[in-house]
Amino acid sequence: MSQQIQRAGSHWAVSGNMTLETAAALLAEGVTSIAETPAGGESVFDLAAVATVDSSGLAVLFGWQRAASAEGKALLVINPPGSLVSLAEVYGATELLPLSLQGRA
Repeated sequence: MSQQIQRAGSHWAVSGNMTLETAAALLAEGVTSIAETPAGGESVFDLAAVATVDSSGLAVLFGWQRAASAEGKALLVINPPGSLVSLAEVYGATELLPLSLQGRA
């Protein structure tokens, strides 16, 4: 699978799909990325290049959130795709996830 999380300056750029097929690998890559964040720091994931999201994407975000919390770090997700925001709204999870919705109507 070609799922990718790469360092992009002060944040992590995520590309590809956040679907059932990629969820396990994406979760693991994100946890590794969070571990590289300095203690007490904030792990910022930019989802601008994510193409497709299904409900597994929400599970990935919750997994990243648990990993960050367990290490005493903050998590922020920027540029979430509209489909991810819609899924979070449908499942009543918008307030539970660290989504930056700036610039969204």
